[in-house]
Amino acid sequence: WVPSFSQHNFQSQVKGFCLLLLLSVKNTSCSVRIMNGDGAYNPRTVEEVFRDYNGRRNGMIKALTTDVHEFHRLCDPEKENLCLYGLPSEDWEVNLPAEEVPPELPEPVLGINFARNGMLEKDWLSLVAVHSDAWLIAVAFFFGARFGFDKADRKRLFNMVNDLPSVFEVVVEFAAKKQSKEKSSVSNNSSNRSKSNSKRGGSEAGPEPKEEEVEEEESDDDEEEGDTECGACGETYAPDEFWICCDMCENWFHGKCVKITPARAEHIKQYKCPSCSNNKRGRS
Repeated sequence: WVPSFSQHNFQSQVKGFCLLLLLSVKNTSCSVRIMNGDGAYNPRTVEEVFRDYNGRRNGMIKALTTDVHEFHRLCDPEKENLCLYGLPSEDWEVNLPAEEVPPELPEPVLGINFARNGMLEKDWLSLVAVHSDAWLIAVAFFFGARFGFDKADRKRLFNMVNDLPSVFEVVVEFAAKKQSKEKSSVSNNSSNRSKSNSKRGGSEAGPEPKEEEVEEEESDDDEEEGDTECGACGETYAPDEFWICCDMCENWFHGKCVKITPARAEHIKQYKCPSCSNNKRGRS
């Protein structure tokens, strides 16, 4: 019985080995394409590689712009080396680097969290954006090399990538627009406060108006701002500009025309325009 059992066992092992070999050959292309931990298939053609690149790029842009507060929170300097990953699904994640050495994919720059508190936020985000661009290019051309792209394919992939703004360009432009919007909002608020304060200052400095004049002022109040002209350049009032009123002649002026900024206006109790200041000096 022993020879019979050994022969049967040997035949079973051979059949099992042949079956495994056959499955391995059939699934070679599949196993080569599986690169992500979630089992997602990675690209093979130029279009697929570009789609993968653009998805990862959009995810990283989202992290550094609209999701920047969450990104900032996750990059805790007290944690170990962290990386920003862009995902093909246009999502992003902050995580530790891969444990495999060498990793299956090129790795992003390590330790982005360590520089968070040592730099201005806009400079830190710009630095992360530059490294993100380098990583995206590395991943795209890693796929190109892995799947045997020839010179024409590599050139076409590069041109498709280069037609899009880089992550760095998008992040810098987003920060500039945000800063400009914040400055405009502050300037408008200061302008409204200065205009209101100047009106009160002008009414206190001048003689007490008669009842008819008060009624006239109230009826014309709605049209006053639209008809106001700058006493220096003659242009009419616009709501997005800083203006200041002279407490002596009660004429309005562009802040830029009389070299007065909103910050400076906050500390002026009684403003005199250049003409009124010159007239006072001439009389004395």
